[in-house]
Amino acid sequence: MIRHRPAGSGHPYSVDTEQRWPVVPLAGGTATLGLRADADVVAVACTLEWRADAEPGATDSIELPLTRVATTSRGRVTDGGHLASAASRLARAVGGWQATTPELRPGGAYRYRFHATHRDGRTERTRWFEFRAARWAPAPDAVVEHGRSRVVPGSVEQLHDGVRAWRVRFALPLKAREHVTGFGERFDAVDQAGAALDSVVFEQYKSQGAERKTYLPMPFAHVVGGDGWGFHVDTSRRVWFDVGHADATRLVVEAETAEDGILALRLFDGTPADVLGAFLDRAGRATALPSWVFRLWASGNEWNTQAEVMRQMDLHREYDIPVGSVVIEAWSDESSFTAFRDAQYTVADDGAPHRLADFTFPADGAWPDPKGMTDELHDRGIRLHLWQIPLIKMRPHPRGQVSADAKAAVREDVLIREPDPRGGTRPYRNRGWWFPLGLMPDLTDERAARWWTEKRRYLVDEIGIDGFKTDGGEHAWGGELVYLDGRRGDEKNNTFPVAYAAAYGRLLESAGKAPVTFSRAGFTGSQAHGAFWAGDENSTWDAFRWSMNAGLTAAASGIVYWGWDIAGFSGEIPTAELYIRATQASVFVPIMQYHSEFNHHRTPSRDRTPWNIAERTGDERVLPLFRRYAKLRERLIPYLERSAAAAIATDAPLMRPLFFEWPDDPEVWTAPTQWLLGDDLLVAPVLEPGAGEWPVYLPAGEWIDAWTGERHVGGRTVPVATPIDRIPVFLRGRAAEELAPMFR
Repeated sequence: MIRHRPAGSGHPYSVDTEQRWPVVPLAGGTATLGLRADADVVAVACTLEWRADAEPGATDSIELPLTRVATTSRGRVTDGGHLASAASRLARAVGGWQATTPELRPGGAYRYRFHATHRDGRTERTRWFEFRAARWAPAPDAVVEHGRSRVVPGSVEQLHDGVRAWRVRFALPLKAREHVTGFGERFDAVDQAGAALDSVVFEQYKSQGAERKTYLPMPFAHVVGGDGWGFHVDTSRRVWFDVGHADATRLVVEAETAEDGILALRLFDGTPADVLGAFLDRAGRATALPSWVFRLWASGNEWNTQAEVMRQMDLHREYDIPVGSVVIEAWSDESSFTAFRDAQYTVADDGAPHRLADFTFPADGAWPDPKGMTDELHDRGIRLHLWQIPLIKMRPHPRGQVSADAKAAVREDVLIREPDPRGGTRPYRNRGWWFPLGLMPDLTDERAARWWTEKRRYLVDEIGIDGFKTDGGEHAWGGELVYLDGRRGDEKNNTFPVAYAAAYGRLLESAGKAPVTFSRAGFTGSQAHGAFWAGDENSTWDAFRWSMNAGLTAAASGIVYWGWDIAGFSGEIPTAELYIRATQASVFVPIMQYHSEFNHHRTPSRDRTPWNIAERTGDERVLPLFRRYAKLRERLIPYLERSAAAAIATDAPLMRPLFFEWPDDPEVWTAPTQWLLGDDLLVAPVLEPGAGEWPVYLPAGEWIDAWTGERHVGGRTVPVATPIDRIPVFLRGRAAEELAPMFR
């Protein structure tokens, strides 16, 4: 076997052994041509032909020998897997081969194919592949500006190969002391001035701040500190930004385009709220969610039986810790994501939805009475959310209902597809690390989305669940994918997680429920669909700091309902100090929730429950402080509900970076991880261990320390005592009478 895929797997940050790189080669440069081959291949060569447009009958041809290289696939040298286990393993004996072309010429077409010799003398060859070398050229009409023109004259260029355009780039001016922020959820920093980044939905499992990759990008930004403006590159294709990295006076934008090479740029002037509002006029605003979403959310991946879920809810009651929602991840068979594990039922061979009456739940099974459990949770005032993945699991080989669903999905034509090397298309098989080779429904298509969500209707209508954790929205890789409306992956992949949450929201609304989804992946348009959390992270101080950046940048991009896993969800448990400090901060972000990864039920437990952290750390302060702050959160709910409604109405974020209120104050950028919660609470979380004092910048105005009642005049930084039981919180003077009693 020999294999060449010109665009590789579609991994946005890694080059695969068997691909061409660059995918669109540049004239005057070279290209690497790669191949994957069986271990018994002993020699590989590549025939490369050139035909000039001016002389179509003449062909130049050369033979390129290939050399062995380390084999990589989807960004890794060997296939390991998401969570170190749940991934495919390619044949260990597969080898990689690569060749480099001579300097490439414009004004013509290249074609190439590989031929290999096996150890037994057999020969094998691929089909022909073609490309044209492209070059950047001035194209002043390629960017269509909407709003006040800001594109630097003479900076617009197209990457064109003589037949079609591939990309457009242009520059926007940056002035000294201007700060650039937004870009969706960003973990590394709030201010991206001096950075280089891009906008592509990607599963960065842990270390998001160090890797500078994100689940929830947007090609939208604020420019604060000068005139006051912002912009949106109006595309769902990939965009790159050099934010004064190469030249401090320029913000250079480069974007993939349709074949015509025309790009729309929308420019907005005014305050940060004005800029955000103009962007949201097109992207869509948040749907107001009910007040119960502001209560504590609790979950753990080892809560994988009805008995364990109820035991954990009993412990919340025993320890007097109010809880408003429980998320059950490990509830299903983890193949269909529609049936409770251990449930007995007759397979619907046609893939039709089941109803509750179709299931029998064994008394000794993991979930003996899902509806009874849901009803009891509701009687206790606790809402229930179930985990979802937008894939049909195909490894190991599916059986039973999963097999029937896979066949039905193909038959009903509801799947994303990919080109078939033999011609035509075939169902796309997931290329990511998690649930490899799974089939992916096209949830951007209303018919396909309805087919998919109807299989989950009984969970909402009959069992009565309240929401879905819409996880894993980042599995569509590859610009060549084909969606049901005929558009390709380069245009549609980023939109998939938006449509995913929207589809589940419609299901909930059709049953008379609020559209409460809880997602980590998203893009422009996600603002209108449910709540979000910052994705998977270890329990470290770095991850805590990164998560606060993520919340502030997501908020600056129009995400209202956002949270993160308190003190991280994976690895060794957090220290008591980290857990307490993270809990304190979580009271003052829109969604307060804790979660922990699956640890195979090994002891000691790695649950992030306050009682487990207290027991594991031996720190007697954990439980009383968690209880104290969870009850403070309960008291804040009316304020949060009112503030969320105001955020949706005014476009001033609920978790509000200080520059929204004081865009002309340069000092707010010295304290980027402070924020307003609503109009009247200023929050400055303690983000370092061992801090007995924390500097807090108080902007102009009158501020009252929420804990001591001490009054301060703003416009200066004040040192604040931060014993372990206290997070710096200040009240606006105008709101002190209303809010101060909540902190007593």
